[in-house]
Amino acid sequence: MPDQSPTPDWPASVHPPESDSFEQTALAWLFDQVPADYRLHGVLRRHPVALSRLARQYVSAALEAAREGYRTARIDLRDHMPPHALDQVMSAYLAEGRRMAEVLRSVEALDTALRALSLDRGADD
Repeated sequence: MPDQSPTPDWPASVHPPESDSFEQTALAWLFDQVPADYRLHGVLRRHPVALSRLARQYVSAALEAAREGYRTARIDLRDHMPPHALDQVMSAYLAEGRRMAEVLRSVEALDTALRALSLDRGADD
């Protein structure tokens, strides 16, 4: 398998869309980005584009939560924590926000590829 990613945001463990194992590796990676209970829904395994949509929404919400937490933590926690601990909380929010933004870009890259594949196959598949 060539070591080429379709886009810079492509997850390293996901094979390219033209490979036979693309959907399988995309599913595994996407399931790792969402709550474990998502694995209980067979429709998400049968229709990877549905999982990519749910993952996109979930990760978007987590990113927004990290941003909101960063905006409000200093005021909300200032009476409950020493300043050095609050600085660490702010750093945690910043790091998590950056991580979630990277994950979202990767989810979006997979979502685009899965949508194109589903269009190529037709909605009846």
